[in-house]
Amino acid sequence: MNTPFDPEPPLTRRSLFARLRASFLTGLVVIAPVGLTIWLIWSVVGWIDGFVLPLVPDSYQPDKVLQDYLGLDPSVQINVRGIGVVIFLVFTIVVGWMAKGLIGRSLIRYGESLVERTPVVRTIYSGIKQISETVFAQSERSFEKACLIEYPRRGIWAIGFISTTTKGEIAARANDARPMVSVFVPTTPNPTSGFLLFFPADDIIELDMTVEEAAKLVISAGLVYPNGKDPNTPPENGQI
Repeated sequence: MNTPFDPEPPLTRRSLFARLRASFLTGLVVIAPVGLTIWLIWSVVGWIDGFVLPLVPDSYQPDKVLQDYLGLDPSVQINVRGIGVVIFLVFTIVVGWMAKGLIGRSLIRYGESLVERTPVVRTIYSGIKQISETVFAQSERSFEKACLIEYPRRGIWAIGFISTTTKGEIAARANDARPMVSVFVPTTPNPTSGFLLFFPADDIIELDMTVEEAAKLVISAGLVYPNGKDPNTPPENGQI
Protein backbone atom coordinates (compact mmCIF):
# COMPACT_ATOMS: atom_id res chain seq x y z
CA MET A 1 0.00 0.00 0.00
CA ASN A 2 1.44 3.35 -1.02
CA THR A 3 1.77 6.17 1.50
CA PRO A 4 2.71 9.86 1.12
CA PHE A 5 6.17 8.98 2.49
CA ASP A 6 7.01 6.59 -0.35
CA PRO A 7 9.69 7.90 -2.73
CA GLU A 8 8.72 8.91 -6.21
CA PRO A 9 8.99 6.07 -8.75
CA PRO A 10 12.04 6.33 -11.04
CA LEU A 11 11.88 7.56 -14.60
CA THR A 12 8.53 9.24 -14.00
CA ARG A 13 7.97 12.92 -14.58
CA ARG A 14 5.27 14.48 -12.49
CA SER A 15 3.63 17.81 -13.00
CA LEU A 16 4.13 20.66 -10.58
CA PHE A 17 0.58 20.26 -9.30
CA ALA A 18 1.12 16.53 -8.60
CA ARG A 19 4.34 17.23 -6.67
CA LEU A 20 2.64 19.95 -4.63
CA ARG A 21 -0.28 17.65 -3.92
CA ALA A 22 2.07 14.86 -2.75
CA SER A 23 3.97 17.28 -0.51
CA PHE A 24 0.70 18.60 0.93
CA LEU A 25 -0.52 15.10 1.77
CA THR A 26 2.81 14.23 3.37
CA GLY A 27 2.70 17.39 5.49
CA LEU A 28 -0.91 16.65 6.41
CA VAL A 29 0.01 13.18 7.63
CA VAL A 30 2.72 14.71 9.83
CA ILE A 31 0.77 17.71 11.14
CA ALA A 32 -2.70 16.20 11.65
CA PRO A 33 -1.87 13.79 14.53
CA VAL A 34 0.20 16.43 16.35
CA GLY A 35 -2.36 19.18 15.83
CA LEU A 36 -5.35 17.05 16.85
CA THR A 37 -3.53 15.77 19.94
CA ILE A 38 -2.65 19.30 21.07
CA TRP A 39 -6.20 20.51 20.35
CA LEU A 40 -7.75 17.63 22.28
CA ILE A 41 -5.51 18.15 25.32
CA TRP A 42 -6.10 21.91 25.22
CA SER A 43 -9.87 21.37 25.02
CA VAL A 44 -9.93 18.88 27.89
CA VAL A 45 -7.83 21.19 30.08
CA GLY A 46 -10.18 24.08 29.29
CA TRP A 47 -13.23 21.96 30.08
CA ILE A 48 -11.82 20.93 33.47
CA ASP A 49 -10.85 24.54 34.23
CA GLY A 50 -14.36 25.70 33.35
CA PHE A 51 -15.82 23.14 35.76
CA VAL A 52 -13.39 23.57 38.68
CA LEU A 53 -12.49 27.29 38.74
CA PRO A 54 -16.08 28.54 39.33
CA LEU A 55 -16.00 26.56 42.59
CA VAL A 56 -12.95 28.52 43.81
CA PRO A 57 -13.73 31.72 45.80
CA ASP A 58 -13.22 34.96 43.89
CA SER A 59 -10.39 36.12 46.14
CA TYR A 60 -8.44 32.94 45.34
CA GLN A 61 -9.00 32.87 41.60
CA PRO A 62 -5.62 32.19 39.91
CA ASP A 63 -5.84 35.14 37.53
CA LYS A 64 -6.72 37.55 40.36
CA VAL A 65 -3.91 36.22 42.59
CA LEU A 66 -1.44 36.63 39.72
CA GLN A 67 -2.65 40.17 39.00
CA ASP A 68 -2.21 41.15 42.64
CA TYR A 69 1.22 39.53 42.81
CA LEU A 70 2.47 41.26 39.66
CA GLY A 71 0.70 44.54 40.46
CA LEU A 72 -1.16 44.58 37.14
CA ASP A 73 -4.21 46.63 36.31
CA PRO A 74 -7.46 44.71 37.03
CA SER A 75 -8.60 45.38 33.47
CA VAL A 76 -5.74 43.21 32.18
CA GLN A 77 -7.11 39.71 31.64
CA ILE A 78 -4.77 36.78 32.31
CA ASN A 79 -5.71 33.31 31.11
CA VAL A 80 -4.12 30.91 33.57
CA ARG A 81 -4.98 27.68 31.82
CA GLY A 82 -4.37 24.40 33.59
CA ILE A 83 -4.70 25.57 37.20
CA GLY A 84 -8.10 23.90 37.40
CA VAL A 85 -6.53 20.61 36.35
CA VAL A 86 -3.93 20.91 39.13
CA ILE A 87 -6.66 21.68 41.69
CA PHE A 88 -8.72 18.73 40.43
CA LEU A 89 -5.74 16.35 40.68
CA VAL A 90 -4.84 17.49 44.20
CA PHE A 91 -8.47 17.27 45.35
CA THR A 92 -8.90 13.79 43.84
CA ILE A 93 -5.70 12.52 45.48
CA VAL A 94 -6.80 13.88 48.87
CA VAL A 95 -10.24 12.28 48.53
CA GLY A 96 -8.68 8.95 47.52
CA TRP A 97 -6.27 9.08 50.45
CA MET A 98 -9.11 9.81 52.87
CA ALA A 99 -11.29 7.07 51.35
CA LYS A 100 -8.64 4.46 52.21
CA GLY A 101 -8.86 5.29 55.91
CA LEU A 102 -11.33 3.90 58.41
CA ILE A 103 -13.30 7.14 58.71
CA GLY A 104 -13.42 7.58 54.94
CA ARG A 105 -14.68 4.04 54.34
CA SER A 106 -17.32 4.50 57.02
CA LEU A 107 -18.53 7.74 55.44
CA ILE A 108 -18.63 6.13 52.00
CA ARG A 109 -20.66 3.17 53.27
CA TYR A 110 -23.06 5.52 55.04
CA GLY A 111 -23.46 7.68 51.94
CA GLU A 112 -24.01 4.65 49.70
CA SER A 113 -26.62 3.31 52.11
CA LEU A 114 -28.52 6.60 51.73
CA VAL A 115 -28.22 6.43 47.94
CA GLU A 116 -29.49 2.83 47.90
CA ARG A 117 -32.76 4.01 49.47
CA THR A 118 -33.33 6.66 46.78
CA PRO A 119 -35.21 5.10 43.82
CA VAL A 120 -33.90 7.06 40.81
CA VAL A 121 -30.55 8.15 42.21
CA ARG A 122 -29.49 4.61 43.13
CA THR A 123 -29.90 3.42 39.53
CA ILE A 124 -27.81 6.26 38.14
CA TYR A 125 -25.19 5.98 40.88
CA SER A 126 -24.79 2.21 40.61
CA GLY A 127 -24.38 2.42 36.83
CA ILE A 128 -21.77 5.19 36.98
CA LYS A 129 -19.93 3.42 39.82
CA GLN A 130 -19.76 0.17 37.87
CA ILE A 131 -18.40 1.95 34.79
CA SER A 132 -15.84 3.85 36.89
CA GLU A 133 -14.63 0.70 38.63
CA THR A 134 -14.25 -1.04 35.26
CA VAL A 135 -12.43 1.83 33.53
CA PHE A 136 -10.21 2.86 36.44
CA ALA A 137 -9.55 -0.63 37.81
CA GLN A 138 -6.20 -1.16 39.48
CA SER A 139 -3.50 -3.22 37.77
CA GLU A 140 -4.24 -6.32 39.85
CA ARG A 141 -7.73 -6.43 38.31
CA SER A 142 -6.67 -5.92 34.72
CA PHE A 143 -6.29 -8.59 32.08
CA GLU A 144 -3.43 -10.99 32.71
CA LYS A 145 -2.26 -12.00 29.22
CA ALA A 146 -3.23 -12.01 25.57
CA CYS A 147 -4.06 -15.37 24.03
CA LEU A 148 -5.24 -17.16 20.92
CA ILE A 149 -8.46 -19.16 20.89
CA GLU A 150 -10.42 -21.01 18.24
CA TYR A 151 -13.54 -18.90 17.88
CA PRO A 152 -16.30 -18.85 16.61
CA ARG A 153 -15.51 -22.39 15.37
CA ARG A 154 -12.62 -24.80 15.02
CA GLY A 155 -10.01 -23.62 12.52
CA ILE A 156 -10.74 -19.90 12.98
CA TRP A 157 -8.54 -18.08 15.46
CA ALA A 158 -9.26 -14.96 17.48
CA ILE A 159 -7.33 -12.85 19.96
CA GLY A 160 -8.60 -12.88 23.51
CA PHE A 161 -7.60 -11.46 26.87
CA ILE A 162 -7.27 -13.81 29.83
CA SER A 163 -9.08 -12.28 32.79
CA THR A 164 -9.13 -14.93 35.52
CA THR A 165 -9.28 -18.62 36.18
CA THR A 166 -12.91 -19.65 36.06
CA LYS A 167 -14.32 -20.13 39.55
CA GLY A 168 -17.54 -20.97 41.33
CA GLU A 169 -20.52 -22.73 39.83
CA ILE A 170 -19.34 -22.29 36.23
CA ALA A 171 -16.04 -24.05 36.96
CA ALA A 172 -17.83 -26.83 38.86
CA ARG A 173 -20.51 -27.57 36.25
CA ALA A 174 -18.67 -27.06 32.96
CA ASN A 175 -15.93 -29.15 31.33
CA ASP A 176 -16.33 -31.95 33.89
CA ALA A 177 -14.86 -29.65 36.56
CA ARG A 178 -11.50 -29.55 34.76
CA PRO A 179 -9.54 -26.25 34.78
CA MET A 180 -11.11 -23.46 32.73
CA VAL A 181 -10.10 -19.90 31.89
CA SER A 182 -12.29 -16.82 31.55
CA VAL A 183 -11.44 -15.06 28.28
CA PHE A 184 -12.68 -11.71 26.99
CA VAL A 185 -12.86 -11.63 23.19
CA PRO A 186 -12.88 -8.00 21.96
CA THR A 187 -14.53 -6.67 18.82
CA THR A 188 -12.87 -4.61 16.09
CA PRO A 189 -12.25 -1.67 16.05
CA ASN A 190 -13.75 -1.06 19.50
CA PRO A 191 -11.99 -3.38 21.97
CA THR A 192 -14.14 -2.23 24.90
CA SER A 193 -17.04 -4.33 23.63
CA GLY A 194 -16.91 -8.08 23.11
CA PHE A 195 -17.83 -11.45 24.55
CA LEU A 196 -17.02 -13.25 27.78
CA LEU A 197 -16.21 -16.89 27.02
CA PHE A 198 -15.11 -19.78 29.21
CA PHE A 199 -12.49 -22.05 27.63
CA PRO A 200 -10.76 -25.22 28.82
CA ALA A 201 -7.25 -24.29 29.91
CA ASP A 202 -5.78 -26.74 27.37
CA ASP A 203 -7.44 -24.87 24.47
CA ILE A 204 -5.74 -21.56 25.30
CA ILE A 205 -2.54 -20.49 23.54
CA GLU A 206 -0.85 -17.71 25.49
CA LEU A 207 0.96 -15.05 23.44
CA ASP A 208 4.25 -13.29 24.15
CA MET A 209 2.84 -9.89 23.16
CA THR A 210 1.48 -7.68 25.93
CA VAL A 211 -2.18 -6.88 26.40
CA GLU A 212 -1.56 -3.34 25.10
CA GLU A 213 0.10 -4.68 21.94
CA ALA A 214 -2.74 -7.13 21.35
CA ALA A 215 -5.26 -4.30 21.78
CA LYS A 216 -3.42 -2.30 19.09
CA LEU A 217 -3.68 -5.28 16.77
CA VAL A 218 -7.43 -5.50 17.37
CA ILE A 219 -8.01 -1.75 16.98
CA SER A 220 -6.05 -1.63 13.71
CA ALA A 221 -8.05 -4.57 12.30
CA GLY A 222 -4.86 -6.56 11.81
CA LEU A 223 -2.87 -3.81 10.09
CA VAL A 224 -0.44 -3.20 12.96
CA TYR A 225 1.48 -6.20 14.25
CA PRO A 226 3.33 -5.33 17.48
CA ASN A 227 5.99 -8.03 17.31
CA GLY A 228 8.06 -7.44 14.22
CA LYS A 229 9.58 -10.93 14.19
CA ASP A 230 9.66 -12.57 10.77
CA PRO A 231 7.49 -15.69 10.97
CA ASN A 232 9.63 -17.25 8.21
CA THR A 233 12.75 -17.08 10.38
CA PRO A 234 13.50 -20.53 11.82
CA PRO A 235 13.30 -20.75 15.62
CA GLU A 236 16.52 -20.56 17.57
CA ASN A 237 17.91 -23.50 19.56
CA GLY A 238 15.19 -25.75 18.24
CA GLN A 239 12.44 -23.77 20.01
CA ILE A 240 8.97 -23.66 18.53
